[in-house]
Amino acid sequence: MGPDTRAHAKEAFECFCATWEAKYPKAADCLAGDREELLAFYDFPAAHWRSLRTTNPIGSTFATIRLRTAKTRNCLSEKTALSLVHQFVMSAE
Repeated sequence: MGPDTRAHAKEAFECFCATWEAKYPKAADCLAGDREELLAFYDFPAAHWRSLRTTNPIGSTFATIRLRTAKTRNCLSEKTALSLVHQFVMSAE
């Protein structure tokens, strides 16, 4: 489970950046530049955290596909699976 307050999250964020900065300096700089946006989650009351959703269009689209294709995993050929995934993507866009 992650940090339960913004202060704990900032501490964990700094620890993460310090740990990986030597090996991945550009990635650490990128994360450090977006720190406030990444920690915006903590601006909302804790009671709402479970219901917060991502605005990442790729993640949102493929979450729908994963849920639906998992149920039909053993019932598909490669051709029908591709067709099914295409239909899910079209309906999720």
